[in-house]
Amino acid sequence: MMNRHQIEAMLENFGHTLVRRKWIFLILMLAISLGLISQLPNITMDTSNEGFLHENDPTLITYNKFREQFGREEMIMLSIDTPNLFTLATLEKIRALHHDLENKLPHLDEVSSIINARNTRGSADELIVEDLFEHWPTDQQALETIKQIAIASSTYENFLLSKDATLTTILIKSQAFIGEAIEDDLLAGFDEMTESKSKPNQPIGDKENSELVAAVKQIVDEYQADDFRIYAAGTPTVIDQLKKSMKHDMQTFTKYALITIILVLAFMFRRLSGVLLPLSVVVLTLLSTLGLMAATGTALKLPTQILPSLILAVSVAASVHLLAIFYQHFHREQHKENAIAHALGHSGLAIIMTSLTTAAGLLSFAASEVSPIADLGRFAGAGVLLSLLYTLILLPTLIAIFPIKHKGNKTETANHPFMDKLLSWTARFSVEHPKTIVVTSLLLFAIAFASLLNIEFRHDPLEWMPEHWEIRQATKLIDEKMRGSSTMEVIIDTQKENGLYDPIVMHKINEVQTMLQDQTYKHSFIGKTVSVVDIVKESNRALHENREEFYKVPDNRDLIAQELFLFENSGSDDLEDFVDSQFSQARLTLKGPWVDAGTSAGFIRQVMTQIQQEFSGLAETTITGMGSLFVRTLDTAINSTRTSYLVAAVVITLMMIILLGELKLGLISMIPNLLPIVIALGVLAAIKIPLDMFTMLVGSIAIGLAVDDTIHFMHNFKRYFHQTGDVKHAVEKTLHTTGRAIVVTTIVLCLGFFIFMAATMNNVFRFGALTGSTILLALVADLLLAPALMMLLYGRKQKIAQN
Repeated sequence: MMNRHQIEAMLENFGHTLVRRKWIFLILMLAISLGLISQLPNITMDTSNEGFLHENDPTLITYNKFREQFGREEMIMLSIDTPNLFTLATLEKIRALHHDLENKLPHLDEVSSIINARNTRGSADELIVEDLFEHWPTDQQALETIKQIAIASSTYENFLLSKDATLTTILIKSQAFIGEAIEDDLLAGFDEMTESKSKPNQPIGDKENSELVAAVKQIVDEYQADDFRIYAAGTPTVIDQLKKSMKHDMQTFTKYALITIILVLAFMFRRLSGVLLPLSVVVLTLLSTLGLMAATGTALKLPTQILPSLILAVSVAASVHLLAIFYQHFHREQHKENAIAHALGHSGLAIIMTSLTTAAGLLSFAASEVSPIADLGRFAGAGVLLSLLYTLILLPTLIAIFPIKHKGNKTETANHPFMDKLLSWTARFSVEHPKTIVVTSLLLFAIAFASLLNIEFRHDPLEWMPEHWEIRQATKLIDEKMRGSSTMEVIIDTQKENGLYDPIVMHKINEVQTMLQDQTYKHSFIGKTVSVVDIVKESNRALHENREEFYKVPDNRDLIAQELFLFENSGSDDLEDFVDSQFSQARLTLKGPWVDAGTSAGFIRQVMTQIQQEFSGLAETTITGMGSLFVRTLDTAINSTRTSYLVAAVVITLMMIILLGELKLGLISMIPNLLPIVIALGVLAAIKIPLDMFTMLVGSIAIGLAVDDTIHFMHNFKRYFHQTGDVKHAVEKTLHTTGRAIVVTTIVLCLGFFIFMAATMNNVFRFGALTGSTILLALVADLLLAPALMMLLYGRKQKIAQN
């Protein structure tokens, strides 16, 4: 196995070869990059909640089966707040709005409002199911009759009408699958064929959802008025808002990251080549990475929106280290080929190891059960490796090709006296006060770790948005006035045809609805329950002269079957929303407020335990819906985060041991990298900010990035300590040669992450602030704690063994 010196010599020889065959290498690099970049037009975006889970996830499979049977449960809710709801003028306006929505919206399944609300009544022996406003009122008396029916209806309450009758909602349900309506038309009248024909299996995606939401907004804007306020809420609107924010923020992040890189490079190198050459590398790395995503059919998702600016910030670091050494040698020797070869020999191994450790930290997410986190891990890791390829081959090639002026004997360090003085002071302080630094660090670690034990986890896409945004205000209003804006879905499977005709099953569903109504858990509750039982009770009342005492489930199986048959043949298609065609499965919808996944998880467990106990021996029960997807996403994120943190720490530690050639030195070198992460997460817990889908990423990303500076420090410290055997001299020499590059690259990384604080969404803001602060703490640890540890470990006598 080659030792460090042999690898450095090999890299130096490679530098000579590269310069002499620069055009071949240039053509090779351009071919690779252009091949990947050509795929960019195929890049897609997915901000759906389903997109957080892998296609083979059991929770997602259950949810997709539910959609195939009952359609899309995510609806747009238009809440209309008006002081005089039951007036002819207001109702005329609602009717016009309803009809415009029905006639103008794309990808529409149905629109439900008080205008077409189900009104079930009996006339003689006939069951009549009609719209509430089937016959439009022409006078106040007729309107008052309809108003009393609406207010008295338990079906409408907290569904289409608030309890105080001051707020009404319009529910917009889209198709669950692309082309569904077309296929339904083609197969109309062939019921026996539709059972065997498979429905379109391509779910409504981001594009269709955005088209629907945009069309709704356009129509709503036409009706908006001071005395007719319309608020839009529901999962489709949340998803669309997240997508718009993601697009806006990605452009902002990328622009600011490029500006930051240009300014920092100009400040450090103060020459055009020092800006353009590394900039070419980072831009090509970014475009190649996105091209790789497009080529593999991987969509950009909410967590992966940080990928472009992350790649830009990370990939520039290696270029800075290589260029810094190149310029130093070039100014002394005035020979470009030798300077390129020297730079590769001097920093090539450290660049390789830093790239591998950074990639390892990111690739630790690749096995995540949360799909976009796995995507981020794979493609951010791949981007780092592409950056390594471009830095070691393309950058030296460009240096060799393009003319670079020699600045005489003036060194780069002469341009930054303040930084040199700061690094000199840091070197002296760290080796003169090692015990103080180490004890202080251990104390901070203990305090932060104790705080870290109380950290909480949360997944709530709505909370990511600023409180003043209309979507959050609308959701809050609907939660308060309509007792909920989100749903849980329970599937009750009797596992036999016509099993729902059984009075015992029907009574049990009714009992469960009553039991669950208004049940609470922390700050959540069930504000409304809906099932086929409501249809049965309405039908039973209607067929008994509309007498209220018959609003109940019959005890006779044949009577239940007859009432369902009559309802099915009344012209209403509402029954298909609650039962399957074999009458073996029933859908129970539980409506409640929008809450974070952590709260939902506890509530779902509580509800599911009760339901399973009630239906034990009668039917199989399964819970699904958007709430279950949120809970599954949070659970998998927590488990995957634990795994990725462990994998990243172990893999990077092993790599440090291999690079430094000593077990003890490799283990000790991890202290300056782990300490900042523990402190940052401890502070997060102390100020009661929970970990979410983004801040969970901080640990593995930070350790992969923070270790880069440690590698450069340890790699050079080991070189100079081997030459002199003096820790103080080795620390000073290390900080004066590679120290500035360490500071500059850290500044670039910090600014690259602090850029995320310009995000419109709260979670991205927190991620940027936390990650940037963690990397800044890691710099302090590398400049103070790492030298102090070396002083305590080796003093002025012991010499690190040469590899």
